Amino acid sequence: MALINCPECGKQVSTAAQSCPSCGYPIATQTSQASQKPPSNPDVLLAEVRPSCWQFFWHWVFFWLIVPPLVAWWCRASVVLRVYGGRITIERGIFSKSYREFLAKDIRSMDIDQGLLARLVDIGDLTISTAATVDAAERIQGIPQPKQIREMILSQRHDQ
Repeated sequence: MALINCPECGKQVSTAAQSCPSCGYPIATQTSQASQKPPSNPDVLLAEVRPSCWQFFWHWVFFWLIVPPLVAWWCRASVVLRVYGGRITIERGIFSKSYREFLAKDIRSMDIDQGLLARLVDIGDLTISTAATVDAAERIQGIPQPKQIREMILSQRHDQ
């Protein structure tokens, strides 16, 4: 006969006792229920446990430190504006390529859009519109020193 703690009052009681001598809690029914466990079914899923996300905290941090620069590099490498004497070419894409060429004399207008932060770091969006076709407006985003590029293109147009 073993001693167990009474679930009600916490004092030690014999497993052979019908009830706890201190509080009267029925001990015999508790011990018989504990010994008559239902058989476990091996096909029933009781729990599925995965590691905590906090375990991978540094993986997440390095992911967010590495992936955005890779995306930025990819976007930057996929657009090239080239200014030649008398013509401008725009090349887009890395795997598949798109080439647009504008003659300097066909350029109708060039617009520069800069927000406050873009003005502070001297970058802007350059939109080139041509007189040759209706839909020939090309927007290149994030051009460094856009005013100097515009002046270079205008000087090529006047030299023609």
